[in-house]
Amino acid sequence: MKMIFAILHSEDVDETVEELNKHEYWVTKLSTIGGFLKAKNVTLVIGTEDEKVSGALKILQECAGLRKSVKYTMPSMSSGNIGPGAGAMIPIDTKVGGCTVFVLDVDQYEKF
Repeated sequence: MKMIFAILHSEDVDETVEELNKHEYWVTKLSTIGGFLKAKNVTLVIGTEDEKVSGALKILQECAGLRKSVKYTMPSMSSGNIGPGAGAMIPIDTKVGGCTVFVLDVDQYEKF
């Protein structure tokens, strides 16, 4: 038996838990806060059989893995010139999401 701890961004939690439950992984959610940026995260705790670990990892990667996103921002107005196209938005590729996963051996499991 294995215990999976997955730390992911809070905006990825709902879809990830729904997909895990759909594939019969039972999940405990813990609200956590990251150390460096003090960002809100969620830690998922998943207990599963050894042979089902790869399936859980695949779901975590698909639903909460690092991915590219396009964000739009206004161009810098440092020159002070306002001319044609000054209100145009500039697309910037950014990376969003991502999760950190720990898989641990479980020596003993009891359910009372």
